[in-house]
Amino acid sequence: MESKKDVVIAAKTPIKVELEAGKEYCYCTCGLSGGQPFCDNSHFGTTHDGGMMFTAEKSGPAFLCRCKHTGNAPYCDGSHTKL
Repeated sequence: MESKKDVVIAAKTPIKVELEAGKEYCYCTCGLSGGQPFCDNSHFGTTHDGGMMFTAEKSGPAFLCRCKHTGNAPYCDGSHTKL
């Protein structure tokens, strides 16, 4: 697994969230957000880009990545187990 040295590991576990089909969300990609797993613009003033916009395909629970190393952002793919 390629290390992402420029991101903060917010947690080594995913977080379960409820998503609404068709709704757009902004996923935190830097790990700095205080509102994990969503972007709260904490990256401003740093070298990090903004969050990643995504639209939920279905309503219901989803496990989103907080380690920021997933290969399937914003969804957890288990990459945290290798950190």
